Amino acid sequence: MMDVRQFIEEKVREIKKRVGREKAVAACSGGVDSTTATIIVKRAIGDLLVPVFVDTGLLREGESEETIKTLKLNGIDVRYVDASKRFIRALKGVRDPEEKRRVIGRMFIRVFEEIAEEVGASFLVQGTIAPDWIESGDRMRDRIKTHHNVAGLPKHMKLKLIEPLRELYKDEVREVARHLGISVAERQPFPGPGLAVRIAGEVNKERLELLRRASRIVEEEIENYAAKGRIAKPWQYFAVLLPVRTTGVHGDIRSYGYAVAIRAIESSDGMSGEYSKLPHELLEKISIRITNEVKEINRVVYDITNKPPATIEWE
Repeated sequence: MMDVRQFIEEKVREIKKRVGREKAVAACSGGVDSTTATIIVKRAIGDLLVPVFVDTGLLREGESEETIKTLKLNGIDVRYVDASKRFIRALKGVRDPEEKRRVIGRMFIRVFEEIAEEVGASFLVQGTIAPDWIESGDRMRDRIKTHHNVAGLPKHMKLKLIEPLRELYKDEVREVARHLGISVAERQPFPGPGLAVRIAGEVNKERLELLRRASRIVEEEIENYAAKGRIAKPWQYFAVLLPVRTTGVHGDIRSYGYAVAIRAIESSDGMSGEYSKLPHELLEKISIRITNEVKEINRVVYDITNKPPATIEWE
């Protein structure tokens, strides 16, 4: 079992020695990984760290405002950068999931390089954890998918990486976060590329808006059931917008709408998992709400695939 206190102390010493009096920028998404990494580095170099939250335009409903608020509650005075137009423009016409991840990885680095040049920073702090580089592949492993913060990075970078959590799995990161008193220690994972990898096919404003509305309903209903003690909250739960249109009926009128898949999964480290056996009445309520409140969607399916053979995210 990991000695959390010793791990933090060792990382603080390593980072102090490596960074010296240089500056670093931190990529803060508001999730447990990046928040934990940022707080560890802040302990090491203090005001030499510039935490940055980049709004990619690929986030869930209200997530930008909530993230900034949460980071401040955790003692991180974050700088907000709206790069949403740049990310969505860069994704135009991109349908392949691997290319999406590479596009997003390159864009992240370019944005952070610009910020680093402005503030005079030489380092970039990332919340990379073990599953990120394991699934991204190396000479010993097949690439399952390109994580934007690993294999999605451009070959030539001006910034040097600091990744204090690189050897940890998600359950170990949560241990560290609890020890540090981080409020998002139990937050469900959200992919770095955001909703881009929950939209199968091309990403555009219309599809993003549909998925945001469907995702909000999925999260609300599952969290309401969990709050009432009717289920244990799954490790991760979300909606995926599918690249198909299906025939349906709204009232007496034919519709030709989008389909969404609901994904809920149980895991501890993110390396394997089993689909959540959610009650049928809950799934039915989610389906009814989505098709009633998001008229462009007329079909809802539930993903009952474990990891492996599937990954947790669809792309």
